Amino acid sequence: MNLSQLANVTRRHFLSRTGMGIGALALASLEGKTARAGITVDATRPLAERQPQFAPRATRVIYIHLTGSPPNLDLYDYKPELVKRNGQNCPDQFLAGKIFAFTSGVPKLLGTPRKFAQHGKSGTWLSDAMPNFHAPDIVDEMCFIHSMYTEQFNHAPAELLIYTGSPRPGRPSMGSWVTYGLGTENQNLPGFVVLISSGVQPNGGANSYGSGFLPSVFQGVQCRSKGDPVLFVSDPPGMDRTLRRRSLDTLRQMNELQEHELGHPETLTRIAQYELAFRMQTSVPEVMDIGKESKETLATYGAEPGASSFANNCLLARRLVEQGVRFVQLFDWGWDYHGTHVNEGLTDGLTKKMAATDKPISALIRDLRQRGLLDETLIVCGGEFGRTPFREGRTAASAVLGRDHYPDCFTMWLAGGGVKPGFNYGQTDDLGFGVIENKVHVHDLQATIMHLVGFNHERLTYRFQGRDYRLTDIHGNVVREILA
Repeated sequence: MNLSQLANVTRRHFLSRTGMGIGALALASLEGKTARAGITVDATRPLAERQPQFAPRATRVIYIHLTGSPPNLDLYDYKPELVKRNGQNCPDQFLAGKIFAFTSGVPKLLGTPRKFAQHGKSGTWLSDAMPNFHAPDIVDEMCFIHSMYTEQFNHAPAELLIYTGSPRPGRPSMGSWVTYGLGTENQNLPGFVVLISSGVQPNGGANSYGSGFLPSVFQGVQCRSKGDPVLFVSDPPGMDRTLRRRSLDTLRQMNELQEHELGHPETLTRIAQYELAFRMQTSVPEVMDIGKESKETLATYGAEPGASSFANNCLLARRLVEQGVRFVQLFDWGWDYHGTHVNEGLTDGLTKKMAATDKPISALIRDLRQRGLLDETLIVCGGEFGRTPFREGRTAASAVLGRDHYPDCFTMWLAGGGVKPGFNYGQTDDLGFGVIENKVHVHDLQATIMHLVGFNHERLTYRFQGRDYRLTDIHGNVVREILA
Protein backbone atom coordinates (compact mmCIF):
# COMPACT_ATOMS: atom_id res chain seq x y z
CA MET A 1 0.00 0.00 0.00
CA ASN A 2 1.52 3.36 -1.05
CA LEU A 3 1.50 6.57 1.00
CA SER A 4 -1.42 8.00 -0.95
CA GLN A 5 -3.54 4.95 -0.13
CA LEU A 6 -2.50 5.04 3.54
CA ALA A 7 -3.62 8.66 3.80
CA ASN A 8 -7.11 7.63 2.76
CA VAL A 9 -7.47 4.72 5.19
CA THR A 10 -9.95 5.63 7.89
CA ARG A 11 -10.14 4.07 11.33
CA ARG A 12 -13.29 2.22 10.29
CA HIS A 13 -11.53 1.01 7.11
CA PHE A 14 -8.63 -0.33 9.22
CA LEU A 15 -10.82 -2.02 11.83
CA SER A 16 -13.05 -3.63 9.21
CA ARG A 17 -10.00 -5.43 7.81
CA THR A 18 -8.58 -6.44 11.17
CA GLY A 19 -8.98 -10.03 12.36
CA MET A 20 -11.47 -11.18 15.03
CA GLY A 21 -14.13 -8.81 13.64
CA ILE A 22 -13.05 -5.86 15.80
CA GLY A 23 -14.63 -3.42 13.38
CA ALA A 24 -17.98 -5.18 13.54
CA LEU A 25 -17.85 -5.21 17.34
CA ALA A 26 -17.08 -1.48 17.45
CA LEU A 27 -19.91 -0.69 15.07
CA ALA A 28 -22.34 -2.83 17.06
CA SER A 29 -21.32 -0.97 20.21
CA LEU A 30 -21.93 2.38 18.52
CA GLU A 31 -25.33 1.28 17.25
CA GLY A 32 -26.29 0.10 20.71
CA LYS A 33 -25.49 3.49 22.20
CA THR A 34 -27.45 5.23 19.48
CA ALA A 35 -30.47 3.08 20.21
CA ARG A 36 -30.29 3.85 23.92
CA ALA A 37 -30.20 7.55 23.10
CA GLY A 38 -33.38 7.07 21.06
CA ILE A 39 -31.85 8.63 17.92
CA THR A 40 -31.56 6.79 14.64
CA VAL A 41 -30.22 8.98 11.86
CA ASP A 42 -30.56 7.89 8.24
CA ALA A 43 -27.20 8.90 6.77
CA THR A 44 -28.82 9.46 3.37
CA ARG A 45 -31.50 11.74 4.87
CA PRO A 46 -29.89 13.07 8.07
CA LEU A 47 -32.34 15.98 8.42
CA ALA A 48 -35.46 13.85 8.08
CA GLU A 49 -38.02 14.77 10.73
CA ARG A 50 -37.73 12.63 13.86
CA GLN A 51 -39.95 12.23 16.90
CA PRO A 52 -38.76 13.52 20.29
CA GLN A 53 -38.54 11.27 23.33
CA PHE A 54 -41.78 12.68 24.76
CA ALA A 55 -44.45 15.23 23.84
CA PRO A 56 -42.72 18.59 23.38
CA ARG A 57 -43.94 21.99 24.53
CA ALA A 58 -42.02 23.66 21.68
CA THR A 59 -41.34 22.39 18.16
CA ARG A 60 -38.96 25.20 17.19
CA VAL A 61 -36.58 27.63 18.91
CA ILE A 62 -35.52 31.23 18.27
CA TYR A 63 -32.49 32.08 20.40
CA ILE A 64 -31.46 35.76 20.53
CA HIS A 65 -27.94 36.24 21.83
CA LEU A 66 -26.92 39.76 22.85
CA THR A 67 -23.20 39.39 22.27
CA GLY A 68 -21.11 41.04 24.97
CA SER A 69 -23.84 40.68 27.60
CA PRO A 70 -26.35 43.42 28.45
CA PRO A 71 -26.24 45.23 31.82
CA ASN A 72 -28.94 43.34 33.72
CA LEU A 73 -28.93 45.87 36.58
CA ASP A 74 -29.90 48.61 34.14
CA LEU A 75 -32.57 46.62 32.32
CA TYR A 76 -34.28 43.89 34.37
CA ASP A 77 -32.93 43.60 37.93
CA TYR A 78 -33.88 46.71 39.92
CA LYS A 79 -31.78 47.39 43.03
CA PRO A 80 -32.98 50.48 44.99
CA GLU A 81 -30.41 49.80 47.74
CA LEU A 82 -27.61 49.91 45.17
CA VAL A 83 -28.93 53.27 43.97
CA LYS A 84 -28.89 54.58 47.57
CA ARG A 85 -25.27 53.48 47.99
CA ASN A 86 -24.07 54.76 44.62
CA GLY A 87 -20.46 55.93 44.79
CA GLN A 88 -19.60 54.10 48.02
CA ASN A 89 -16.67 51.71 48.20
CA CYS A 90 -17.57 48.15 47.33
CA PRO A 91 -17.83 46.07 50.57
CA ASP A 92 -14.82 43.83 51.13
CA GLN A 93 -16.88 40.64 51.40
CA PHE A 94 -17.89 40.94 47.76
CA LEU A 95 -14.30 41.33 46.55
CA ALA A 96 -12.42 38.72 48.61
CA GLY A 97 -10.97 36.02 46.38
CA LYS A 98 -12.56 37.45 43.24
CA ILE A 99 -10.82 38.24 39.95
CA PHE A 100 -12.41 40.66 37.50
CA ALA A 101 -11.62 41.18 33.86
CA PHE A 102 -10.69 44.88 33.97
CA THR A 103 -11.10 45.99 37.59
CA SER A 104 -8.71 45.84 40.56
CA GLY A 105 -8.43 47.53 43.94
CA VAL A 106 -11.62 48.73 45.63
CA PRO A 107 -14.16 49.88 43.03
CA LYS A 108 -17.12 52.20 43.62
CA LEU A 109 -20.68 50.86 43.74
CA LEU A 110 -22.76 51.94 40.75
CA GLY A 111 -26.50 52.38 41.15
CA THR A 112 -28.37 52.38 37.88
CA PRO A 113 -28.85 55.75 36.17
CA ARG A 114 -32.01 54.36 34.56
CA LYS A 115 -35.56 54.85 35.85
CA PHE A 116 -37.46 51.68 36.77
CA ALA A 117 -41.20 51.03 37.05
CA GLN A 118 -43.49 47.99 37.27
CA HIS A 119 -45.36 46.92 34.14
CA GLY A 120 -48.13 44.54 33.14
CA LYS A 121 -50.31 42.38 35.32
CA SER A 122 -47.15 40.59 36.42
CA GLY A 123 -45.79 43.81 37.95
CA THR A 124 -42.39 43.14 36.38
CA TRP A 125 -39.75 45.80 37.04
CA LEU A 126 -38.27 47.14 33.79
CA SER A 127 -36.10 50.16 33.09
CA ASP A 128 -36.92 53.06 30.81
CA ALA A 129 -34.30 51.82 28.32
CA MET A 130 -36.83 49.49 26.65
CA PRO A 131 -40.23 51.19 26.28
CA ASN A 132 -41.61 48.61 23.84
CA PHE A 133 -41.24 45.85 26.44
CA HIS A 134 -43.46 47.86 28.82
CA ALA A 135 -46.59 47.00 26.85
CA PRO A 136 -48.70 44.52 28.86
CA ASP A 137 -49.10 42.17 25.88
CA ILE A 138 -45.28 41.90 25.70
CA VAL A 139 -44.01 41.89 29.30
CA ASP A 140 -46.80 39.52 30.33
CA GLU A 141 -45.59 36.99 27.72
CA MET A 142 -42.08 36.96 29.18
CA CYS A 143 -40.62 34.61 31.76
CA PHE A 144 -37.62 36.22 33.49
CA ILE A 145 -34.89 34.20 35.18
CA HIS A 146 -33.02 36.62 37.46
CA SER A 147 -30.79 33.98 39.03
CA MET A 148 -28.60 32.81 36.15
CA TYR A 149 -24.91 32.19 36.85
CA THR A 150 -21.82 30.79 35.15
CA GLU A 151 -18.14 30.15 35.96
CA GLN A 152 -16.71 32.04 32.98
CA PHE A 153 -16.03 35.80 32.96
CA ASN A 154 -14.41 36.17 29.54
CA HIS A 155 -16.60 36.45 26.47
CA ALA A 156 -15.58 33.53 24.25
CA PRO A 157 -15.40 30.81 26.96
CA ALA A 158 -18.68 32.02 28.52
CA GLU A 159 -20.46 32.04 25.17
CA LEU A 160 -19.15 28.58 24.27
CA LEU A 161 -20.26 27.25 27.66
CA ILE A 162 -23.83 28.47 27.07
CA TYR A 163 -24.04 27.08 23.54
CA THR A 164 -21.90 23.94 23.65
CA GLY A 165 -21.71 23.00 27.34
CA SER A 166 -17.93 23.52 27.38
CA PRO A 167 -15.80 26.68 27.55
CA ARG A 168 -13.42 25.18 24.98
CA PRO A 169 -14.05 24.75 21.24
CA GLY A 170 -14.93 21.39 19.75
CA ARG A 171 -18.35 20.49 21.18
CA PRO A 172 -21.64 20.60 19.23
CA SER A 173 -23.76 23.71 19.71
CA MET A 174 -27.29 23.76 21.09
CA GLY A 175 -28.86 24.21 17.66
CA SER A 176 -26.90 21.23 16.37
CA TRP A 177 -28.11 19.04 19.24
CA VAL A 178 -31.73 20.06 18.61
CA THR A 179 -31.54 19.32 14.87
CA TYR A 180 -29.66 16.08 15.57
CA GLY A 181 -32.52 15.04 17.82
CA LEU A 182 -35.47 16.30 15.78
CA GLY A 183 -34.33 16.76 12.19
CA THR A 184 -36.33 19.43 10.43
CA GLU A 185 -39.82 19.84 9.01
CA ASN A 186 -38.75 21.37 5.68
CA GLN A 187 -36.26 19.33 3.66
CA ASN A 188 -35.62 22.27 1.33
CA LEU A 189 -34.19 24.44 4.11
CA PRO A 190 -31.45 23.92 6.71
CA GLY A 191 -32.63 22.70 10.09
CA PHE A 192 -30.44 25.23 11.89
CA VAL A 193 -30.06 28.80 10.58
CA VAL A 194 -27.79 31.53 11.97
CA LEU A 195 -28.42 35.28 11.46
CA ILE A 196 -25.76 37.80 12.51
CA SER A 197 -26.32 41.55 12.89
CA SER A 198 -24.12 44.54 13.73
CA GLY A 199 -21.40 43.22 11.43
CA VAL A 200 -19.45 41.13 13.96
CA GLN A 201 -19.27 37.36 14.43
CA PRO A 202 -20.08 35.93 17.88
CA ASN A 203 -17.28 35.85 20.45
CA GLY A 204 -16.93 32.10 20.14
CA GLY A 205 -16.74 32.37 16.35
CA ALA A 206 -18.27 29.63 14.26
CA ASN A 207 -17.82 27.25 17.21
CA SER A 208 -20.84 28.92 18.83
CA TYR A 209 -23.03 27.44 16.10
CA GLY A 210 -20.83 24.56 14.91
CA SER A 211 -21.61 20.86 14.96
CA GLY A 212 -18.43 19.75 16.76
CA PHE A 213 -18.15 15.98 16.47
CA LEU A 214 -21.72 15.55 15.23
CA PRO A 215 -22.06 15.09 11.46
CA SER A 216 -21.44 18.45 9.80
CA VAL A 217 -24.95 18.52 8.30
CA PHE A 218 -26.17 19.57 11.77
CA GLN A 219 -24.07 22.75 11.97
CA GLY A 220 -25.69 26.16 11.71
CA VAL A 221 -25.98 27.64 8.22
CA GLN A 222 -25.28 31.36 8.27
CA CYS A 223 -27.78 33.29 6.16
CA ARG A 224 -27.60 36.96 5.22
CA SER A 225 -30.33 39.52 4.75
CA LYS A 226 -28.20 41.46 2.24
CA GLY A 227 -26.67 40.05 -0.94
CA ASP A 228 -26.60 36.29 -1.53
CA PRO A 229 -28.53 34.68 1.38
CA VAL A 230 -25.95 31.88 1.63
CA LEU A 231 -22.38 32.26 0.40
CA PHE A 232 -21.44 30.06 -2.59
CA VAL A 233 -24.89 28.47 -2.88
CA SER A 234 -25.59 30.27 -6.17
CA ASP A 235 -24.47 28.80 -9.48
CA PRO A 236 -21.11 30.18 -10.65
CA PRO A 237 -20.99 32.18 -13.91
CA GLY A 238 -21.55 29.99 -16.94
CA MET A 239 -23.37 27.21 -15.06
CA ASP A 240 -27.14 26.91 -15.32
CA ARG A 241 -29.36 24.76 -13.12
CA THR A 242 -29.37 21.82 -15.54
CA LEU A 243 -25.58 21.72 -15.65
CA ARG A 244 -25.45 22.05 -11.87
CA ARG A 245 -27.77 19.03 -11.57
CA ARG A 246 -25.59 16.95 -13.89
CA SER A 247 -22.46 17.97 -11.96
CA LEU A 248 -24.05 16.97 -8.65
CA ASP A 249 -25.14 13.62 -10.07
CA THR A 250 -21.55 12.92 -11.10
CA LEU A 251 -20.23 14.00 -7.70
CA ARG A 252 -22.80 11.78 -6.02
CA GLN A 253 -21.63 8.75 -8.00
CA MET A 254 -18.00 9.45 -7.08
CA ASN A 255 -18.86 9.95 -3.40
CA GLU A 256 -20.90 6.74 -3.33
CA LEU A 257 -17.90 4.84 -4.70
CA GLN A 258 -15.70 6.38 -2.01
CA GLU A 259 -18.23 5.58 0.72
CA HIS A 260 -18.46 1.97 -0.46
CA GLU A 261 -14.68 1.64 -0.43
CA LEU A 262 -13.73 3.58 2.72
CA GLY A 263 -16.93 3.76 4.75
CA HIS A 264 -16.13 7.24 6.06
CA PRO A 265 -19.19 8.53 7.97
CA GLU A 266 -18.86 12.05 6.53
CA THR A 267 -19.13 10.88 2.91
CA LEU A 268 -22.89 10.30 3.03
CA THR A 269 -23.24 13.56 4.92
CA ARG A 270 -21.39 15.31 2.11
CA ILE A 271 -23.81 13.85 -0.44
CA ALA A 272 -26.79 15.03 1.65
CA GLN A 273 -25.30 18.52 1.98
CA TYR A 274 -24.77 18.87 -1.78
CA GLU A 275 -28.37 17.87 -2.39
CA LEU A 276 -29.64 20.28 0.27
CA ALA A 277 -27.58 23.10 -1.26
CA PHE A 278 -29.19 22.40 -4.64
CA ARG A 279 -32.69 22.58 -3.15
CA MET A 280 -31.74 25.70 -1.18
CA GLN A 281 -30.99 27.59 -4.38
CA THR A 282 -34.70 28.20 -4.87
CA SER A 283 -36.12 27.83 -1.34
CA VAL A 284 -33.68 30.08 0.58
CA PRO A 285 -33.97 33.21 -1.60
CA GLU A 286 -37.75 32.94 -1.38
CA VAL A 287 -37.95 32.68 2.39
CA MET A 288 -35.26 35.35 2.85
CA ASP A 289 -37.11 37.89 0.70
CA ILE A 290 -38.81 40.12 3.28
CA GLY A 291 -39.98 42.37 0.43
CA LYS A 292 -42.96 40.02 0.20
CA GLU A 293 -44.15 41.27 3.60
CA SER A 294 -46.76 44.03 3.91
CA LYS A 295 -45.72 47.63 4.57
CA GLU A 296 -47.47 47.38 7.93
CA THR A 297 -45.42 44.34 8.96
CA LEU A 298 -42.16 45.92 7.86
CA ALA A 299 -42.98 49.07 9.81
CA THR A 300 -43.90 47.10 12.93
CA TYR A 301 -40.47 45.42 12.96
CA GLY A 302 -38.61 48.48 11.68
CA ALA A 303 -37.31 46.24 8.87
CA GLU A 304 -36.08 47.41 5.49
CA PRO A 305 -35.77 45.07 2.47
CA GLY A 306 -32.19 44.83 1.24
CA ALA A 307 -30.69 46.12 4.47
CA SER A 308 -28.70 44.23 7.08
CA SER A 309 -30.11 44.79 10.55
CA PHE A 310 -31.32 43.16 13.73
CA ALA A 311 -34.88 44.17 12.78
CA ASN A 312 -34.58 42.34 9.46
CA ASN A 313 -33.22 39.27 11.26
CA CYS A 314 -36.14 39.18 13.71
CA LEU A 315 -38.58 39.23 10.79
CA LEU A 316 -36.53 36.57 9.00
CA ALA A 317 -36.63 34.42 12.15
CA ARG A 318 -40.43 34.45 12.00
CA ARG A 319 -40.40 33.59 8.29
CA LEU A 320 -37.94 30.74 8.85
CA VAL A 321 -39.78 29.04 11.72
CA GLU A 322 -43.03 29.50 9.80
CA GLN A 323 -41.43 27.47 6.99
CA GLY A 324 -40.36 24.66 9.31
CA VAL A 325 -36.78 25.58 10.30
CA ARG A 326 -36.13 23.95 13.65
CA PHE A 327 -33.62 26.31 15.32
CA VAL A 328 -32.92 29.95 14.44
CA GLN A 329 -29.99 31.64 16.16
CA LEU A 330 -29.68 35.44 16.17
CA PHE A 331 -26.37 36.99 17.23
CA ASP A 332 -26.32 40.76 17.78
CA TRP A 333 -23.01 42.46 18.62
CA GLY A 334 -22.63 45.61 20.72
CA TRP A 335 -23.65 44.73 24.30
CA ASP A 336 -20.28 45.02 26.07
CA TYR A 337 -21.06 47.96 28.35
CA HIS A 338 -17.67 48.87 29.83
CA GLY A 339 -18.16 52.60 29.33
CA THR A 340 -14.98 52.94 27.24
CA HIS A 341 -16.88 55.20 24.81
CA VAL A 342 -20.33 56.71 24.59
CA ASN A 343 -21.84 53.76 22.71
CA GLU A 344 -20.83 51.51 25.62
CA GLY A 345 -22.38 53.78 28.22
CA LEU A 346 -25.40 53.02 30.40
CA THR A 347 -27.26 56.19 29.44
CA ASP A 348 -27.22 57.32 25.80
CA GLY A 349 -25.42 54.20 24.56
CA LEU A 350 -27.92 51.79 26.11
CA THR A 351 -30.86 53.90 25.01
CA LYS A 352 -29.64 53.85 21.41
CA LYS A 353 -28.95 50.11 21.39
CA MET A 354 -32.28 49.18 22.93
CA ALA A 355 -34.10 51.43 20.43
CA ALA A 356 -32.85 49.11 17.68
CA THR A 357 -33.70 46.00 19.67
CA ASP A 358 -36.85 46.05 21.79
CA LYS A 359 -39.11 47.16 18.91
CA PRO A 360 -38.30 44.21 16.58
CA ILE A 361 -38.34 41.72 19.47
CA SER A 362 -41.77 42.99 20.54
CA ALA A 363 -42.94 42.75 16.93
CA LEU A 364 -41.65 39.18 16.74
CA ILE A 365 -43.62 38.15 19.85
CA ARG A 366 -46.82 39.76 18.55
CA ASP A 367 -46.36 38.35 15.06
CA LEU A 368 -45.84 34.79 16.28
CA ARG A 369 -48.85 35.08 18.60
CA GLN A 370 -51.08 36.47 15.85
CA ARG A 371 -50.10 33.62 13.53
CA GLY A 372 -50.70 30.96 16.17
CA LEU A 373 -47.00 30.08 16.34
CA LEU A 374 -45.97 31.43 19.76
CA ASP A 375 -47.27 28.49 21.79
CA GLU A 376 -44.98 26.12 19.90
CA THR A 377 -42.05 28.50 19.40
CA LEU A 378 -39.64 29.01 22.29
CA ILE A 379 -37.90 32.40 22.32
CA VAL A 380 -34.77 32.73 24.48
CA CYS A 381 -32.90 36.00 24.96
CA GLY A 382 -29.78 36.98 26.92
CA GLY A 383 -26.01 37.30 27.01
CA GLU A 384 -23.16 35.07 28.20
CA PHE A 385 -22.84 36.53 31.72
CA GLY A 386 -23.82 39.59 33.77
CA ARG A 387 -22.28 42.96 34.64
CA THR A 388 -20.78 44.14 37.94
CA PRO A 389 -22.72 46.21 40.53
CA PHE A 390 -19.70 48.56 40.59
CA ARG A 391 -17.94 50.78 38.06
CA GLU A 392 -15.53 49.21 35.60
CA GLY A 393 -11.96 49.93 36.72
CA ARG A 394 -10.59 51.44 33.51
CA THR A 395 -13.47 53.91 33.22
CA ALA A 396 -13.93 54.75 36.91
CA ALA A 397 -13.07 58.41 36.35
CA SER A 398 -14.96 58.76 33.08
CA ALA A 399 -18.18 60.67 32.53
CA VAL A 400 -19.44 57.59 30.67
CA LEU A 401 -20.79 54.94 33.05
CA GLY A 402 -19.88 51.30 32.50
CA ARG A 403 -19.72 47.91 34.22
CA ASP A 404 -17.21 45.03 34.12
CA HIS A 405 -17.90 41.37 33.30
CA TYR A 406 -19.63 39.43 36.07
CA PRO A 407 -20.42 35.69 36.10
CA ASP A 408 -22.12 35.32 39.51
CA CYS A 409 -25.61 36.50 38.52
CA PHE A 410 -27.50 37.76 35.49
CA THR A 411 -30.94 37.79 33.91
CA MET A 412 -32.30 35.98 30.87
CA TRP A 413 -35.86 35.82 29.60
CA LEU A 414 -37.90 33.29 27.65
CA ALA A 415 -41.30 33.46 25.98
CA GLY A 416 -43.78 31.10 24.32
CA GLY A 417 -42.98 27.42 23.84
CA GLY A 418 -44.19 26.07 27.19
CA VAL A 419 -42.85 28.58 29.72
CA LYS A 420 -44.95 30.54 32.21
CA PRO A 421 -45.93 33.94 30.81
CA GLY A 422 -45.60 37.01 33.00
CA PHE A 423 -43.41 35.16 35.48
CA ASN A 424 -40.31 36.18 37.45
CA TYR A 425 -38.06 33.47 38.85
CA GLY A 426 -35.04 33.70 41.12
CA GLN A 427 -33.65 36.59 43.11
CA THR A 428 -30.34 38.31 43.74
CA ASP A 429 -29.22 40.16 46.87
CA ASP A 430 -29.96 43.84 47.50
CA LEU A 431 -26.77 44.98 45.77
CA GLY A 432 -26.84 42.48 42.89
CA PHE A 433 -23.68 40.58 43.86
CA GLY A 434 -25.06 37.05 44.17
CA VAL A 435 -28.08 34.78 43.81
CA ILE A 436 -30.02 34.27 47.03
CA GLU A 437 -32.99 32.31 45.66
CA ASN A 438 -33.40 29.60 42.98
CA LYS A 439 -29.96 29.51 41.36
CA VAL A 440 -29.99 28.53 37.67
CA HIS A 441 -26.72 27.46 36.07
CA VAL A 442 -26.28 27.65 32.30
CA HIS A 443 -26.41 23.83 32.24
CA ASP A 444 -29.84 24.04 33.92
CA LEU A 445 -30.99 26.40 31.19
CA GLN A 446 -29.74 23.95 28.55
CA ALA A 447 -31.52 21.05 30.26
CA THR A 448 -34.75 23.09 30.38
CA ILE A 449 -34.61 24.03 26.70
CA MET A 450 -34.01 20.40 25.73
CA HIS A 451 -36.95 19.36 27.93
CA LEU A 452 -39.22 21.89 26.23
CA VAL A 453 -38.39 20.44 22.79
CA GLY A 454 -39.11 16.92 24.02
CA PHE A 455 -35.81 15.45 25.19
CA ASN A 456 -34.33 14.21 28.43
CA HIS A 457 -30.97 15.99 28.24
CA GLU A 458 -29.27 13.00 29.88
CA ARG A 459 -30.45 10.66 27.12
CA LEU A 460 -29.80 12.74 24.02
CA THR A 461 -26.21 11.62 23.54
CA TYR A 462 -23.62 10.93 20.87
CA ARG A 463 -20.69 8.55 21.25
CA PHE A 464 -17.33 10.12 20.47
CA GLN A 465 -13.82 9.00 21.40
CA GLY A 466 -15.10 6.22 23.63
CA ARG A 467 -17.71 8.08 25.69
CA ASP A 468 -21.26 9.35 25.36
CA TYR A 469 -21.41 13.14 25.15
CA ARG A 470 -24.39 15.40 25.68
CA LEU A 471 -25.06 19.15 25.61
CA THR A 472 -25.09 19.45 29.40
CA ASP A 473 -21.88 17.42 29.86
CA ILE A 474 -22.46 15.73 33.28
CA HIS A 475 -24.56 18.50 34.80
CA GLY A 476 -27.93 20.20 34.54
CA ASN A 477 -31.42 20.03 36.02
CA VAL A 478 -34.69 21.06 34.39
CA VAL A 479 -36.07 24.25 35.98
CA ARG A 480 -39.62 22.91 36.28
CA GLU A 481 -40.90 25.94 38.18
CA ILE A 482 -40.85 28.03 35.00
CA LEU A 483 -42.79 25.50 32.91
CA ALA A 484 -46.38 26.38 32.04
